[in-house]
Amino acid sequence: MYNLNIRTMKTITILTTCLLLVAGASLAQNTEKISDEDLRKYAITMDSVEAMQNALRDLVAERVRSNTVMPVERYNELFKIIDDTTKLRATQATPDEIAFIREIDDLRSVNIERINEVYQELARDFVGAKTFNTIHRSLKSDTQLKSRFEAISEQLSDAGSEPDKGG
Repeated sequence: MYNLNIRTMKTITILTTCLLLVAGASLAQNTEKISDEDLRKYAITMDSVEAMQNALRDLVAERVRSNTVMPVERYNELFKIIDDTTKLRATQATPDEIAFIREIDDLRSVNIERINEVYQELARDFVGAKTFNTIHRSLKSDTQLKSRFEAISEQLSDAGSEPDKGG
């Protein structure tokens, strides 16, 4: 629909890299010492960040769909070239169209910044920076840890999708 995923993922990738660098290279914790509780906290963190990203995508999509300035197709066309004044002139972009795209871009930027702050806080304060980084790195190569993580993630997902049985 629009190119939000690429920008969002680049931002999260940059954030993750920065977080890994800030925590330092001394990851002495052995992956066998990573508890199920550590993996649960990591899974909650990643799920929370993904939910916030999805909510932002939905918000942006709804704003673009419901705007009165231009159709979605025009937004998609101009969004890709918003920083190229020559191309904008060539497409005869109106000041209202440009303003709307910049408004949406500002909305995205503010919310991405908030998501990044929450991500960093959860990694640092909920999981623990050292543990977070150990898990993050280890999941790339440790198949046993990855299996444990996936099982815990699935349990959390199943628990989150169960209907409320309140009475």
